[in-house]
Amino acid sequence: MPDSLSRPSAAAAPDRNQTEIARLIEIMAALRDPATGCPWDIEQDFASISPYTIEEAYEVADAIQREAWDEFPGELGDLLLQVVFHAQMAQEQGMFDFADVAARISDKLIDRHPHVFGPESRDKSAAQQVKDWETIKAAERAKRAERGVLDGVAMGLPALTRAVKLQNRAARVGFDWPGAADVLDKLAEETAELVEAREAADPAHLAEEFGDLLFVMANLARHLEIDPEEALRNANAKFTRRFQSIESALAQQGKRPEDSDLAQMDALWNAAKAAERG
Repeated sequence: MPDSLSRPSAAAAPDRNQTEIARLIEIMAALRDPATGCPWDIEQDFASISPYTIEEAYEVADAIQREAWDEFPGELGDLLLQVVFHAQMAQEQGMFDFADVAARISDKLIDRHPHVFGPESRDKSAAQQVKDWETIKAAERAKRAERGVLDGVAMGLPALTRAVKLQNRAARVGFDWPGAADVLDKLAEETAELVEAREAADPAHLAEEFGDLLFVMANLARHLEIDPEEALRNANAKFTRRFQSIESALAQQGKRPEDSDLAQMDALWNAAKAAERG
């Protein structure tokens, strides 16, 4: 192993951040070397790595939610690897390299914070800073020829998150319900339409109406200032806890879920629910 790839000591690294980033970039280049690298790493491209990039971002969020601070550096490292991986593949194709990536985000942060790095005053509210931020981002989108209000909202976002972002964009130009009560009325309307579609036994129309209902739910979350992705993750976690409690209670009786009936499992569910609230 080349000396540059070995783990540096703290004493030998006057600028450890710079040293470790350089080491990571060099390791990635070695993994992608056509002659001596890893066959799996060599075979990858942007599309094949993209799902891992998304997965690693979720694992970072999971570590934060669980407050697993001992795992946190490792999960951030896994996410950083994705950036380095994409940058290495881009460099091989003569597109850009890691330094270009770092420079882009550095320049963007400076441009978007004129109250920190420029002449503007820091004496402004958080709401005004958000408004200024959106003005700057709108100017950036205009430079990229993104003229439409909804242009630039990433297609690869989770559907609920993208729905909220689309709705926020539309709301900035006045296309929005006045309040949560109006959204609840729309929710009732969409629920009725879903029932009608179910009775009509048209699978395509049923799926469409179900999508409309989810879109309104995302809008309701926005008006209630709730992150729908986080809310659903919490609901998933709650379901997991309670179902595992059912499994544990049944195991104490020498049974498994498939050996019991719905009434028994429902009673155990309610017991787990009451225990959590207690």
